[in-house]
Amino acid sequence: MDQPQDEVSLSGEAESQLAEESAAVEPVVEPDPAVVEREELLREKAELQALLLRRQADYENSRRRAEKERIEHAEYAAMDAVKAFLPILDDFERALGVETADKEYARGIELIYQRTLDTLKKLGLEPMETQGAVFDPNVHHAIEMVNTEEAEDQTVLGEFQRGYLFKSKLLRPALVRVAVR
Repeated sequence: MDQPQDEVSLSGEAESQLAEESAAVEPVVEPDPAVVEREELLREKAELQALLLRRQADYENSRRRAEKERIEHAEYAAMDAVKAFLPILDDFERALGVETADKEYARGIELIYQRTLDTLKKLGLEPMETQGAVFDPNVHHAIEMVNTEEAEDQTVLGEFQRGYLFKSKLLRPALVRVAVR
C-alpha cells in the first residue's frame, strides 16, 4: 500500500495549493450588529433628506404659484368694474356725435367723456383702433360684410362699436364693417 512517488508529490502540491486558496478566501464573519444598524440609519437619513428636499421644493412651488395668482388677481381685479363703464363710454361717444346748438353743453359732455376715459386708461383700459386695420376675428366681430373694390379684402371699413383691451387682454371685441371682394 505504498503509493507511488509521483502521486505523493502531486498530492503534496494539491494540498499546498488548497491551503493557499483557503488562505485567500476570507472566512465568513458575522457582521457586527452596530455596523448594520449604522448602515440602516445612514440609509434612513438619506431617504429623509431626499424627502425633505422634495417637500421644500413643493412648498416653494406652492408659494410661488400663490404669489403669482395673488398678483394676477390684483392686476385684473378692476377688469369687471372697467367693463361696467363701457356702455357709459359708448353713450358719451354717441352724444358727442350729435350736433347741438349749445356749444358750452357739448364742451361739458366732451370734458366729462375725456376725464372718464383718462381715468379708465390709468386703470388699464386701452381703446382699439380698427379703422383701416386688417380684420382679425380674435379682436373684431364682423357685423357687416361689404362688397367693394375701393379697399383691400378683409379690411375694416367702419366701426359700429369700439373694442377695448384691458392691460393688453381683450375686454370687448370691436363691432365692425369689413370689406370683401
